[in-house]
Amino acid sequence: MAGIPVMETVFSSHGQTMHVLYHFASAPLTSKLLACCGIMRFSSRNSGLIILLVLVSVVVRIHGASVLCTNARSRCFRKVITCPAQCPSTSSKGLTAKVCHVDCNSPLCHAVCKNRKPNCNSPGAACLDPRFIGGDGIVFYFHGKRDEHYSLVSDLNLQINSRFIGLRPAGRTRDYTWIQALGFLFDSQTFSLEATRAATWDDKIDHLKFSYNGKELVVPEGHLSSWKSPVSSLRVERTSSKNSVLVTLPDVVEISVNVVPVTKEDDRIHNYQIPSDDCFAHLEVQFRFSGLSSKVEGVLGRTYQPDFQNPAKPGVAMPVVGGEGKYRTLSLLSADCNSCIFSPAGVIEQENSLLVDYGSLDCTGSASRGNGIVCRK
Repeated sequence: MAGIPVMETVFSSHGQTMHVLYHFASAPLTSKLLACCGIMRFSSRNSGLIILLVLVSVVVRIHGASVLCTNARSRCFRKVITCPAQCPSTSSKGLTAKVCHVDCNSPLCHAVCKNRKPNCNSPGAACLDPRFIGGDGIVFYFHGKRDEHYSLVSDLNLQINSRFIGLRPAGRTRDYTWIQALGFLFDSQTFSLEATRAATWDDKIDHLKFSYNGKELVVPEGHLSSWKSPVSSLRVERTSSKNSVLVTLPDVVEISVNVVPVTKEDDRIHNYQIPSDDCFAHLEVQFRFSGLSSKVEGVLGRTYQPDFQNPAKPGVAMPVVGGEGKYRTLSLLSADCNSCIFSPAGVIEQENSLLVDYGSLDCTGSASRGNGIVCRK
């Protein structure tokens, strides 16, 4: 394309990986920009480029943002991907606006528009009385037991556990359960987030609690308020003023989280028999993974194995899968389940990497009813 190249250095929406964006202003556009801003022409092409850096924000608005994929293990390494016109930016100040999500693991090397809050009808979701959508697109339920911990994902370099809360009304043979907390182990670091107990739900109160390396962590309330680890690339950003966050480990995982109560309508439909002194505040979660190994384990993680055969029965109203004994851990921040493979010094070899991320798919339809196959990879 004729014209002068314009370069901009920015941070991605998760604020970690620096990307270099390249835009090409056509010659007529360049002339207009120079004229309108009263900037002299230089005989040196390099000098002209330096001057044009001042005009980058104008050019970005005209052409939209592009992102350079920097993960050496991804399919799209070193490729520049342009954001769609419908969501030209990787960040947004609007609570409901969609942002540009660059899927560097996609075979097509493209960007999509996505919400920054969890989509309970897409792969990687864990919501409700835990209802999962696996990496294979299949809906399944894993009930577990209240006050127990289970490994959701166990890979060579990442461990994600959950704590279940719940109750068992008289006459029931199992607990009703929900995910109350998540615990993360990566490298030699630990991080946790949890929904705090509440008798009645009040969305004007923040019900999120965080810890990092065993110490309580405060993420100030307010939309787009954020915290970044001083010793790792972990970042936590609020996607609303309270009760919603986006947790990012660049090139590893991105987790969208909401805190919600068990509603009176859900209680009526399912006959949970929720007591008056506890609304069972719990988490809605959606995971987007980057480069999981082919050996990945966990209640959800195993569904990303390339040859995994999901035992959930299609067409069943509530396809329940087992595995409590395989995935139970002693605590929220331990990797001691029978199938756990996490190692603090874990290194993913390229030949064992799946390089997939199905979290950007929007699989609706039967998913909203929890029946059978939602979508397939």
